[in-house]
Amino acid sequence: MAANVFPFRDARAAPDPVLEAGPAYQGPLPVPLVLDNGSFQARAGWACPGPDPGPEPRLQFRAVCARGRGGARGGAGPQVGNALGSLEPLRWMLRSPFDRNVPVNLELQELLLDYSFQHLGVSSQGCVDHPIVLTEAVCNPLYSRQMMSELLFECYGIPKVAYGIDSLFSFYHNKPMNSVSDGLIISSGYQCTHILPILEGRLDARNCKRINLGGSQAAGYLQRLLQLKYPGHLAAITLSRMEEILHEHSYVAEDYGEELQKWQCPDYYEKNVHKMQLPFPSKLLGSTVPAEEQQARRRQQLRRLQELSARRREEKLQLDQERLGRLLCVQELLEDGQMDQFHKALMELNMDSPEELQSYIQKLTSAVEQAKQKILQAEVTLEVDVVDSKPETPDLEQLEPSLEDVESMDDFEPLFSEEAPEAEKPAPAVQPVFNLAAYHQLFVGTERIRAPEIIFQPSLIGEEQAGIAETLQYILDRYPKDVQERLVQNIFLTGGNTMYPGMKARIEKELLEMRPFQSSFQVQLASNPVLDAWYGARDWALDHLDDEKAWVTRNEYEEKGGEYLKEHCASNIYVPIRLPKQASRASEAQATGRGAGASGSGAGEQG
Repeated sequence: MAANVFPFRDARAAPDPVLEAGPAYQGPLPVPLVLDNGSFQARAGWACPGPDPGPEPRLQFRAVCARGRGGARGGAGPQVGNALGSLEPLRWMLRSPFDRNVPVNLELQELLLDYSFQHLGVSSQGCVDHPIVLTEAVCNPLYSRQMMSELLFECYGIPKVAYGIDSLFSFYHNKPMNSVSDGLIISSGYQCTHILPILEGRLDARNCKRINLGGSQAAGYLQRLLQLKYPGHLAAITLSRMEEILHEHSYVAEDYGEELQKWQCPDYYEKNVHKMQLPFPSKLLGSTVPAEEQQARRRQQLRRLQELSARRREEKLQLDQERLGRLLCVQELLEDGQMDQFHKALMELNMDSPEELQSYIQKLTSAVEQAKQKILQAEVTLEVDVVDSKPETPDLEQLEPSLEDVESMDDFEPLFSEEAPEAEKPAPAVQPVFNLAAYHQLFVGTERIRAPEIIFQPSLIGEEQAGIAETLQYILDRYPKDVQERLVQNIFLTGGNTMYPGMKARIEKELLEMRPFQSSFQVQLASNPVLDAWYGARDWALDHLDDEKAWVTRNEYEEKGGEYLKEHCASNIYVPIRLPKQASRASEAQATGRGAGASGSGAGEQG
C-alpha cells in the first residue's frame, strides 16, 4: 500500500442475534433494563447487581428503520438497525423517530423498542416486567416524554421508569467519588451540541444552551466539499463514507487559521494528505494486447456493425413494403370506382387528393427498390469480409460501403475505440496503462479540519449561530466571578462528536483566551465518550434500585400524567403543565357574580 493511501472499509453491519435473558436476569427482583436512546445509535443492556455488573451494552444499533417492500419476495416487515446491513442502498427509505435529538414519532419509536426487547430475550407480547432507565434530551419537551411514558406503560406494561440526560449520566460515571459537584459539560452528538452548567450536583436548566450542529451536519458538509472537488465521483461519495472519514481521518485544529497556513506548504500537504481509495473494477482499461488480436477484434466489431445495419434495413424494408401494400389497396379502390370507400381511406391516411396518394406510392416504391439493392450489396460485402482473413491491415476501400450504411455515429464508436496501427510501424508490445487506482482516489487535505470546525465556526456552512467558544463565554458571563471559577475547574467533554484528536487542546486554547490572566481551569475528556452515558445509567440504576423517589410508577403515571418526572442527580428539571383554564373559570364566576349584583342594583334604582 502506498504512503497515505487508505481504502474505504465500507463496513456492513451484521444482524444482531436474538439473545436469551438467562437466569441471572430473572431473580427475585426484576433486573433493570438500561436504554440509551440516541439519535445516531441506540444502546440497550442489563444492569445486573453484584460485583461484576456485566460487560458493555449487549445491543448497539443505528436508530433508523425502513419499511420492507412486499411483492414476489414476500411481504417483509419493517427492518431496524443492524438488520438493514449497508445503509446506502436504502438511504432514501430510512426513517428515524427523532427530530434533531427529540423522539417525536411514536410508531417508529415502538419499532426500535420492539427490536431492543426482542434481541435482549425479553418477551414484549404480554408485558415487560423490568424497570427501565431511559435517556432523553436536555430540556426534553413535555409532549415527547408524555408520548414515551404512554408507550412504555400502556403498550409494554412496565412497572416503573426513570428518565435521565445522557451527558449527565456520562458526567457522573466519570466523576470520582466525593469530588466536586460543580462543572460545565460540553456534550456534542450526532444532531446537537449542548453546554450544561452543573451547580451543587444539579442541572442549571435556565442557563443551558444548545447549538444545532453535530456529526450529521459535519458529514453533510464534508460530502458537499468532496463532491465539488471530484464531480466525476458524485455517486461514490456517500454519507457513510464521509462518516468513516470523520471518525478515522479528521481532527480539530488547535489554531484553525495557522493550520490552514501549514497546508499551503507542498511538503506539509504531501506528508499529511490522506488519499482515500474508492473501489474500482479490477480489469484495467487500455490493457496491452497484441496487434493481431486488435485486428481480430476490429473485424469482429465490423461484422457486428454490418449485421446490425442489415437487420435495421430489413426491418425498415418490411415496414415500407407493408405501407406500400396498403397504399396500393387504396389505389385499387379508385380504379374500381368505389369512390366512397376511397375518400374514407384517404381521410384515414391523412391525404387530401389522389395525386398525393400517387406521389407517396412512387416515393415508397423507389425507397423499397433502393433498400433491396443495399441489402444485396451488404451481403456481398459481408461474404468478402468472411473470406478475407489476412492478418494484415484491412483495406480501407472495403470498409467504405459499410460506412455509408451506418445510420448513427453511435453505432460506429467501437470501431474507433482503439487506433489502427500504422502499416510501416508495428504496435509496440508494451503500451502505457491508465492508472485507474490513482483516478479513483480522493485527496482529503484541508477537509480533514474543515468539517469538524463547524461546531466552532458555524458560519462556514452559512449557519447564523454562535460556536462553542462564544456560547461558553456567554454562559460563564451569566454567573458571578466565584461561580465561574468553580465551573471552569471541571469542564467535561462527552459525546461521539468530541472524539476528534485535538478536541481537548482546542477547548483549552479557547478557555485560555477568554479567561483572566493566570487563572486556572481543567478540561477532562470522558473515558469513553460514546458508551459512558450507558455505563452511567447502569451505575445509577444499581445505586437507586430501591429508591422510590427516583422512579415513576404506573400509579403515578395514571395519576399525574405521562409528562410527570421525578428529579434526581442526572435528570431534567420537572416543569408541570399549567392549566390556565381553571383560573379563568374562577375569574369568570366572579365577574358573573359582580355583573348580577350590578344589574340588581340598577333594577332597584329604576323601581
